[in-house]
Amino acid sequence: MTQKKLSKLICAVIAGMAICGLAVYFYVIPVLGRDMCRHFPEFSYCYYPWLIFIWLTAIPCYAVLYYGWRIGREIGRDNSFSPENVSYLKKIMAMAIIDTAVFFAGNIIFLLLGMNHPGIVLLSLPVCFAGLVVAIIAAVLSHLAQKAVDMRSENESYI
Repeated sequence: MTQKKLSKLICAVIAGMAICGLAVYFYVIPVLGRDMCRHFPEFSYCYYPWLIFIWLTAIPCYAVLYYGWRIGREIGRDNSFSPENVSYLKKIMAMAIIDTAVFFAGNIIFLLLGMNHPGIVLLSLPVCFAGLVVAIIAAVLSHLAQKAVDMRSENESYI
């Protein structure tokens, strides 16, 4: 597969993820929340705080998609191992850690405020684990890309 095709594939996947995320964040979650309020009206006071919280957790997710898009564009320019990509991967790692921490803390805070159920907190743990996995993968890729950048600059100094 050529660099251009790989770049287009990466960007297409990221665009698909962004569209799916918009559908989930702005259609599925509000519809499910309203449906839950209709079936359990005693929890209707939780709808807007939870909806705003979920939307806030979308911000780092879309930042990750933005940096992934930038990495895809750099790959298309045959600049896979560049300091820019190392920086983007570090930013992806930071965003994943921030989003995971905010999501976990928000679940605990809502639990303490009586706006969450312990079962929901337990069900949110795999989401937190997935966020940590993304952060670790980004950190590893950042480290490997930095090694490649160093090796490339070292080889260029001999020429």
